[in-house]
Amino acid sequence: MKFNLTLTFNPMEHYIPLAEAADQLGWDTVNVGDGLFFYDETSVEYPYTDDGARYWSANTQFLDPFAIICAMGQKTENIRFLINVLKLPVRNPLLVAKLCGTTTFLTDERLELGCGLSPWPEDFEICGTEWKTRGARCAESIEIIRKACTGEFFEHKGKHYQFPNLSINPVPQQKMPILIGGTAEAVLKRAARIADGFVSPNTKADNIKEMVDKIHAYRKEYGTDDREFKMVSVAIDAFDLDGHKKLQDMGIDECCDMPWLYYGSSFKSPVDEKIEHLKRFTDEVISHFK
Repeated sequence: MKFNLTLTFNPMEHYIPLAEAADQLGWDTVNVGDGLFFYDETSVEYPYTDDGARYWSANTQFLDPFAIICAMGQKTENIRFLINVLKLPVRNPLLVAKLCGTTTFLTDERLELGCGLSPWPEDFEICGTEWKTRGARCAESIEIIRKACTGEFFEHKGKHYQFPNLSINPVPQQKMPILIGGTAEAVLKRAARIADGFVSPNTKADNIKEMVDKIHAYRKEYGTDDREFKMVSVAIDAFDLDGHKKLQDMGIDECCDMPWLYYGSSFKSPVDEKIEHLKRFTDEVISHFK
């Protein structure tokens, strides 16, 4: 079992010291989210809460994930970085590949790219992309990013994107894992078919187990079950040692955690207090898996 520190929703000035502390304590990964815009009103409800409401506000600070990962990479040595998850189909995939190449260079090959769709039709309208084809364009974008990240010349003539013969530089020198996040059946199938891993949304462990079981079945169906694949969970009801053992038993490879919330603090708590909670969680939970 590996452990992944979630930094999203923290004040901007806490990201780097928390990443440094996690690196020193032997955590495996840090993850950051992707929040583009905050809409006063949205045309659809948020799909990952029971009442459809957003649990952040217009005042919540969302740093660009590539930028803050580059900054954290300069202050750490071993810890990896996961974007959890990038709203991929609202972006040009070649520009994403360019950012991936630069970020892997500045972090010594420690980037993992998590991809999602964005639940907001408004994101697609503002960015000049199409909402209805988001799933297909996500899959095609992953194909393009993988081609671009070889550093070789390639041309692409797909259904949604067409590029002339070109290359980018720099590119990752090692394989950059691409994970897919979401809950829809089509997303689970896409992860099983083309991804290097799956990231669950914020939900209960039992719901995550259902998704994990489905992905395993789809991988067997698609003949991809012989490939390396990582299951990452964001469980909202697994906080202690027993909870994480349950996740491990259901096939989770890496858990995303926010220890300050487990021990009575909040996102607004002082960073030194949060670091003490990191140390406590490392002693009480992580040490039993190492």
